[in-house]
Amino acid sequence: MTTIVKKDAKNATCSASSQREDAAREHGLASIRNIGIVAHIDAGKTTTTERILYYTGRVYKMGEVHEGTAVMDWMEQEQERGITITSAATTCLWKKRQINIIDTPGHVDFTVEVERSLRVLDGAVGVFCAVGGVQPQSETVWRQAEKYSVPRLAFVNKMDRMGANFDHVVSELHEKLAAPTIPIQLPWGSEENFKGFVDLVTMKAFLFKEENMGSEVEEIAIPEELAITAEVQRAALIEKIADVDEQLLEIYLEEADVQFDQLRSAIRRATINGHIVPVLCGSSLKNKGVQPLLDAVVDYLPSPLDIPAVEGIHPKTETPEVREPGDFEPLSALTFKMATDSFVGKLAFVRIYSGKLEKRQTVFNPRTRKREKIGRLLRLHANSREDVETLFAGEIGAIAGLKQFTTGDTLCSENKSIVLESIEFPEPVIAMAIEPKTQADRDSLTAALQSMMEEDPTFRVTTNEDTGQTIINGMGELHLEIIKDRILREFKVQANAGKPVVAYRESVQETATGSFTFEREIGGRSHFANLVVEVSPRERSTGNKVELNIPKDSVPREFYLPIEQGIKDALMTGVLGNCPLVDLDVTVTGGEARTVESTEIAFRTAAVMALRCAVENANPTLLEPIMKLEIIVPEEHLGDVMNDLNGRRGRIREIEARDGVQLVHVDVPLAEMFGYATTLRSLTKGRASYTMEPMNFETVPEAMQETILNRT
Repeated sequence: MTTIVKKDAKNATCSASSQREDAAREHGLASIRNIGIVAHIDAGKTTTTERILYYTGRVYKMGEVHEGTAVMDWMEQEQERGITITSAATTCLWKKRQINIIDTPGHVDFTVEVERSLRVLDGAVGVFCAVGGVQPQSETVWRQAEKYSVPRLAFVNKMDRMGANFDHVVSELHEKLAAPTIPIQLPWGSEENFKGFVDLVTMKAFLFKEENMGSEVEEIAIPEELAITAEVQRAALIEKIADVDEQLLEIYLEEADVQFDQLRSAIRRATINGHIVPVLCGSSLKNKGVQPLLDAVVDYLPSPLDIPAVEGIHPKTETPEVREPGDFEPLSALTFKMATDSFVGKLAFVRIYSGKLEKRQTVFNPRTRKREKIGRLLRLHANSREDVETLFAGEIGAIAGLKQFTTGDTLCSENKSIVLESIEFPEPVIAMAIEPKTQADRDSLTAALQSMMEEDPTFRVTTNEDTGQTIINGMGELHLEIIKDRILREFKVQANAGKPVVAYRESVQETATGSFTFEREIGGRSHFANLVVEVSPRERSTGNKVELNIPKDSVPREFYLPIEQGIKDALMTGVLGNCPLVDLDVTVTGGEARTVESTEIAFRTAAVMALRCAVENANPTLLEPIMKLEIIVPEEHLGDVMNDLNGRRGRIREIEARDGVQLVHVDVPLAEMFGYATTLRSLTKGRASYTMEPMNFETVPEAMQETILNRT
């Protein structure tokens, strides 16, 4: 069991040795910022990233998402749809600081990209629409950042849009996300009158000129109409930070005024410790507020030295291990993403936590217990690459050609082994049959699916034992649509796909026991094994737990591993509809072995059959994925939408009024949601929109189970 990395910067300390740096590196650890841009779909993440690249000189022409020219949306599917599908990494410089940025998707089907990016980042910028506020996927990515204790800034984007309301978004951040938000900027105008902002730290106003694409920012005195409000808000800002920062509290009590550099340092400490989330504002599309956002990234988000040393376990002893950030520490790095590149082949994205990674260096994989030699090291800029000789501690880069590594694997030195916390991924909720158009395409399709499985841990490929069909499983209709499109365009494979279907699961409702005796002659030799297995239900979404509680001396320990493997095999297919079994406590409570006749294959088979017998006795049930749905609908169409949702077995959680529209929060089975976009457009004359994300699995009503399992 791996140790979870806890980023409590209050207790973060770095030894003297950890701060020694290789003279060959261009930027010291203290000047590195590893950040992610995260948000709900269409909040402006990629547009913000494009502006950052332009103002830092990384690109010389601004790309636009709506024109399909954004540098970070480099996939054809991203350019056509105007959405981010895969997280893209890049590196830029701002005020002599190296900023490594990962632009993540906002669509729920690709939430795994956010999860694995946040796992390796030191800080994040949450982008929020000034009109839409905190939207469903905003909550999801915020919870993911909380999970890894990532310090954050909040950027309220689209301040030029009609209906923009900075104060409303700040209050929603506090209410919906329980975020300790503190505005450090005061907007200067809104909607079409948005000009810039007042910086509450320096007490200066910043005016952005549209005629030069925002490149020139004019620093002026605070306008009279904002002067009093700015003074009041600065005082509130200082008081809030003094509540969580003792150093500022001492200054605040002793001196009449707090200097801006003292306030800036206090904001940095409080942000890194997770006590506050500074809130900024702007309009990325109109080139307003991006440079100050970059300043805030440099000033307030942590470097690798500001967060605690990474923790893990020793692969053999399972004792805790710690790695301080530094070039001369033992190597520890995490593979957080795999990708296939048409030019360099298989790419492994890595974050270096300690030590350094050099070309032709041999690294060790504790999971496979194998060594592998590093070929090419790359620094990434979206889909372009730059060869480098070394990746240093604190950096993010890629390795070309690794064969034995996959997502979540640790790279380390063999004589100083460590296993870092891996990444947990959600279960697929939707499935679709796929087959090659011709026999010649069969091998190519298998290779393409295997490659995409290595890239995307939420994409699974299975085979239906009854029909022999290949089934692809994913997180949503769009996810499978993109997979199908990539098979055709990227891998040049012709394939036919069926309609998406729900990926059901099975569980049990009672505690029961099952036993099985395997006694057979195979290949002229007798095989014997007897096992007793008990199953009981667990809480939903808690996964399976397997325990071997076999009486001493009844079964030799050499058969424990085959028993565990048999249990895992049996959990993959249930007894009702061959769906995976979930949320079970499985305990092997007894067994019998014979000195000569007992074999590994006998115990593995007995484990499978005993578990199936126990599940059949424990009142098995079918589970279906439940989706969390948020619909934005004009008031006059609310009744029609509600009636339709009732017919889809929807459970209304809340209806919220907002600026002439209604926000309907509802839980609804995925099985009822196919083709919903067309229905909603028809009911509301195209005026409503919705977002949907997986929530959990729930028991299918008994009458419907019969229909699903084709028993009626």
